Amino acid sequence: MKTADQLISMAKSRIQEVTVTDLLEAMKNHKTILIDVREPEEFQAAFIDRAVNYPRGVLEMRIHQHPFASHHCDTVQALEHLKDQPIYLICGTGGRSALATDTLQNMGFTQVKSVQGGFQAWVEHGYPVEK
Repeated sequence: MKTADQLISMAKSRIQEVTVTDLLEAMKNHKTILIDVREPEEFQAAFIDRAVNYPRGVLEMRIHQHPFASHHCDTVQALEHLKDQPIYLICGTGGRSALATDTLQNMGFTQVKSVQGGFQAWVEHGYPVEK
């Protein structure tokens, strides 16, 4: 048996994490892809501008629908278009985004990163949020 914390720790050993300051800098590029993997009610309460909400439970099934790739007519083309793009995943505190990052890497995504500390760290740094 493994605990959730053990699974997260294992995932974090296989992925790249970035700070909220790294994300803020990356967001200066309007092509930066930010996916918020929190639940819809968490996202609706407050979110980062330009974030797209795909909860962790449906991320793998919906990522091909991301607006950055939606002009491609089929799922495989959309995934191919996204696979080498810088993608940042954020959740509440960094656990779910770490697990989701690990999963996307297993799907073949090459530039996916998890935001350390998640939305909580973003808010604690006083960075802008939408409500």
